[in-house]
Amino acid sequence: MVVVVISWELSIPASASLKDKRSVIRSLKDRIRHKYNVSIAETRHQDVWTRAELTVALVATDRRFADSVADSVDRFVAEHGRCVVMTTRRDTY
Repeated sequence: MVVVVISWELSIPASASLKDKRSVIRSLKDRIRHKYNVSIAETRHQDVWTRAELTVALVATDRRFADSVADSVDRFVAEHGRCVVMTTRRDTY
């Protein structure tokens, strides 16, 4: 069994309020959860308008499959137009 955890430190430059930020984050989380069937949560900076940290966790029986899904999710977040990835941390167990 393989567990992959990816965290992204995100900047949301167009956000002018927590409502704007939550709209962006909720949309991104829902799209990732629906498309990739992974667990995702906002893990830091909940009260900061222009920053967020999202963390994804996935469990698979095959390491190659887990890496493939993790790579796809990572690309999806990087290509999202309303936020900018500042840092990425990825752990495999």
